[in-house]
Amino acid sequence: MNRSELVAALADRAEVTRKDADAVLAAFAEVVGEVVAKGDEKVTIPGFLTVERTHRAARTARNPQTGEPIEIPAGFSVKVSAGSKLKEAAKGK
Repeated sequence: MNRSELVAALADRAEVTRKDADAVLAAFAEVVGEVVAKGDEKVTIPGFLTVERTHRAARTARNPQTGEPIEIPAGFSVKVSAGSKLKEAAKGK
């Protein structure tokens, strides 16, 4: 499902216009992005989804072409965890 299909499904389910559904989806993405960028809290939709920023330590890797060691600096990543309701949906229940 792509974005336009998601917007159409949301609009039908919530009985709103596609423009309104698209605005809500865009606002949701902005809010989640801002919270993750701050990194001091996580976004949780109970039973469905949790999104949080995690820290990755610096490490040494190898260049696959030359085998030469490369230093990868510390950084941040995003962790997305499925909630219980989403896990049950994935099982087809």
